[in-house]
Amino acid sequence: MNDKAFTFQTLHPDTIMDALFEQGIRVDSGLTPLNSYENRVYQFQDEDRRRFVVKFYRPERWSAEQIQEEHQFALDLQHDDVPVAAPLEFNNHTLLSHQGFFYAVFPSVGGRQFEADNLDQMEWVGRYLGRLHQTGHKQRFQFRPTMGIQEYLIVPRQILETCTLIPAAQKATFLQTTDALIDAVNAQWHNRFTSLRLHGDCHAGNILWRDGPLFVDLDDARNGPAIQDLWMLLNGDKAEQRMQMETIIEAYEEFSEFNTDELGLIEPLRAMRLVYYLAWLIRRWDDPAFPANFPWLAEEDYWYRQKQIFTEQIRVLQEPPLQLTPMY
Repeated sequence: MNDKAFTFQTLHPDTIMDALFEQGIRVDSGLTPLNSYENRVYQFQDEDRRRFVVKFYRPERWSAEQIQEEHQFALDLQHDDVPVAAPLEFNNHTLLSHQGFFYAVFPSVGGRQFEADNLDQMEWVGRYLGRLHQTGHKQRFQFRPTMGIQEYLIVPRQILETCTLIPAAQKATFLQTTDALIDAVNAQWHNRFTSLRLHGDCHAGNILWRDGPLFVDLDDARNGPAIQDLWMLLNGDKAEQRMQMETIIEAYEEFSEFNTDELGLIEPLRAMRLVYYLAWLIRRWDDPAFPANFPWLAEEDYWYRQKQIFTEQIRVLQEPPLQLTPMY
């Protein structure tokens, strides 16, 4: 892997300006960085005072075919009137390249923060997720991966084993706890679902509110179970989560049928996300942005807390899964 490209060390402001100029866009403001660690994303204004966002993809993460599938999914959703931030086309292409970097330009869309504790807003989101999945069911990704144990647990476990950030005195017990968590997930995981194209990372931070929801950031889009796009919206205690899920599913089923067998995958998916996220931080540690923004990863207390989180998730996995209130 080319470390300089991988860590964006060759992506300079002049490089970004030149890339945009190639597409006929003259930047008339500064490049304002937006919150993104995986890619580099900037907001700007052109000479006609139109606002845009340009996204430079992390090299060697996704192939051109995989990024194009993300873009096509966004365009499919837009065609089906699902509110989503979709890339703009330049000479019939949404995926652009400059000096070895893939990038795309999006319209700048504003909005308020989605209120995760607002059941009215949750109902709207459920309804549009039903529509999003209606589009997602039309075909599967051919180049993007499908969610599963291998990508989210087995490969991350290998990364953790070779990680030098884990204190030597804690490493053996940490890996034992990780293995126990993987075993607990394997005991609960099943394939009684239809895999479809997903948003993939549908948490409150990726939903804007503009008289209704607007979905942003399809960077983690992949095939998988519908519940993946629902469970991260839940918050609070079990009773609150049950009410939220019932609200989401009732609205969701106005457009797509929901398989209640997938409720049993919520806690396995949560465990998979915990392990995958930790391995993602380790994978990106050579990027200077990560030690600067996640310094606690090199601290002993952090790994002790992670072991406690894994242990608690093992306990949760042994409890009965979330159940909806019976309808009579």
